[in-house]
Amino acid sequence: MSLIYPSYFPNIASCITIIQSKTICFEIEDNYQKQTFRNRCYIYGANGKLGLHIPVHYTQKKRQKTKDIRIDNSSNWKSIHWKSIESAYRTSPFFEFYENDFQSLFKNKSEWLMDYNFECLDLIQQCLDVDFSYKTSTTFEKEVKDDFRPLIDVKNHENIQTNPYIQVFENKHGYINNLSILDVLFNLGPEALSYLINHPPINV
Repeated sequence: MSLIYPSYFPNIASCITIIQSKTICFEIEDNYQKQTFRNRCYIYGANGKLGLHIPVHYTQKKRQKTKDIRIDNSSNWKSIHWKSIESAYRTSPFFEFYENDFQSLFKNKSEWLMDYNFECLDLIQQCLDVDFSYKTSTTFEKEVKDDFRPLIDVKNHENIQTNPYIQVFENKHGYINNLSILDVLFNLGPEALSYLINHPPINV
């Protein structure tokens, strides 16, 4: 069983791991940490790699579990994120095919980060036309077999290489590695699942 964190529109490496694993357990008993993919993703914008960050209520004075982290809705971040995604992928081959499904995720306020991440994951399943059943952790174990939790760390992001595919602004900035699954879906459409299944396994 592969243990992995639920993240905001997971990066390609995380989705490869999820799709290629026989069973998945999502870690929900962890303490929240800043500078991770728990509340961010990267897409390919007109000026290169663009980070989308979900604002959260968090204090370092006391430990908080990720499942207890509330989203900070004092700014209209959902509108900003959707406009950024729309601007980045409007000209991609399959954006219009998925547009209405994804736009629905950005219409209403969401209170809890963990719940919203699972909403995003559920939609990704639908778009990939695949059903990956999963469990959630009940305790936090420091050492486990098939531990893919390091994929949540932004620092590990640059060390993972994903197989190239055609990207919208590739002629300007070249291939950008290990972006959000959104990039694969909007560029490859129905072929996205085959890309994930046939990709060499991710090592962490």
